[in-house]
Amino acid sequence: MQVTEINAQGTATPGLKREFQVLLAAQELEERLTTELSGMKDKVQLKGFRPGKVPVAHLRKVYGRSVMAEVVQNAVNEANRQIVTDNGLKLALEPQVEFPSDQTEVEKALDAKGDLAFKVALEVMPSFELADLSDVSLTKLVAKPSDAEVTESLERMAGQGRPFSEREEGAEAQNGDRVTIDFVGRIDGAEFQGGTGEGIDLELGSGSFIPGFEEQLVGAKVGDKRVVKATFPEAYGAEHLAGKDAEFDVTVTKIQAPGEAKVDDALAKSMGMDSLEKLREAVSEAIGRDYEAATRRRLKKDLLDALDGKYAFELPPSLVAQEFASVWAQVEQDLKTRGKTFADEDTTEEEAQAEYRKIAERRVRLGLVLAQVGESADIKVSDEEVNQALIARVRQFPGQEQQVWDFYRKNAQALAELRAPLFEEKVIDHILGQVKLVEEPVSKAALFADEDDDETTGGKPADEAEAEAKAD
Repeated sequence: MQVTEINAQGTATPGLKREFQVLLAAQELEERLTTELSGMKDKVQLKGFRPGKVPVAHLRKVYGRSVMAEVVQNAVNEANRQIVTDNGLKLALEPQVEFPSDQTEVEKALDAKGDLAFKVALEVMPSFELADLSDVSLTKLVAKPSDAEVTESLERMAGQGRPFSEREEGAEAQNGDRVTIDFVGRIDGAEFQGGTGEGIDLELGSGSFIPGFEEQLVGAKVGDKRVVKATFPEAYGAEHLAGKDAEFDVTVTKIQAPGEAKVDDALAKSMGMDSLEKLREAVSEAIGRDYEAATRRRLKKDLLDALDGKYAFELPPSLVAQEFASVWAQVEQDLKTRGKTFADEDTTEEEAQAEYRKIAERRVRLGLVLAQVGESADIKVSDEEVNQALIARVRQFPGQEQQVWDFYRKNAQALAELRAPLFEEKVIDHILGQVKLVEEPVSKAALFADEDDDETTGGKPADEAEAEAKAD
């Protein structure tokens, strides 16, 4: 087998795309075919021949073409390995093999009566040196939950669990009351899917229903029938309803007034805590974890910004194309979900594509940097760490634990998707150890201000921490 880099002239081809010519002489094809057929003699049983006595010539007549196809595939795999090994290459994607377009030439090669020449196109990873980060200084924003925030969360928890009692006969529904309703919704006079309900509890002023719906029930009495007119938001989840005007025939069947929301030991016990003091501690810790996560997101983004400014190297076009396709699909889906156009966003599709292509390039560049840092530092993710991540994922699907567990255990790609963020966070920790960190106490508002979702997920509202406290 003869392998030659096309137009290399004894030097490496500039850029990240490489192309090689591979030549398999007819004689070598014949020898490889004969070797494979000879190895079949003791395994093949053909009528009229004793085991191990089938002539190679007869095997060739019966199996020649199929075996030659395997010979060629093995030769292609061997050539790919040889190219990568001999040239010390790291591939950005699988090699692309191009066989001759002349079918006659291919047929001759398959009969071992002619040479087989094919091309192997490669896209390789860039080579770059890791930057010195000793001059990088980052500010670590730190916020602590205040007593007022803890109290606010406790009052909200108490409000969610407060008792309701029926109002006296003839009383009008007030904001904060819980009304039970039956309703039938129509758009353009026709009922629509999901627009009908019976015995539905609705807390007026909670914003649970579409805008404008709850306000029109204030003042209603038990037995009242009202026509409620409301418009579905443009970004409504059900696309067929988004932005549509609707009318609802509503019947009020029950009105209940809210009782006192008490923040006391009884509330704590209803949450599985021994005392109010213990509940306050749990809520404070949950909010604190939320703040720590926000601190991490901000710090990670600042670090990635600093890294992005340290590196400039050629990127594998295929990786950029794949990343851009993923990003752009999200952009288009978001616009579709919100019922918006590029003009609504004060841009054009071309301008948006150029902007998001830069984002894709940034992500690819940073991904390559983090990968090389991790390789250089010999950072590993243990099987135990992956198992813990898998257990956490399984817990997100109550009642489906076994199915989710089996899916990941049988799907190597899915497991790799669990391992990747663990590796990334370890690399981030390693890099943070190389830069200067300055802590700065800030308020909750400052910590959550202007969070950018380009590189990390958006922040979770602090008051969701009470749900974590319940789970704890």
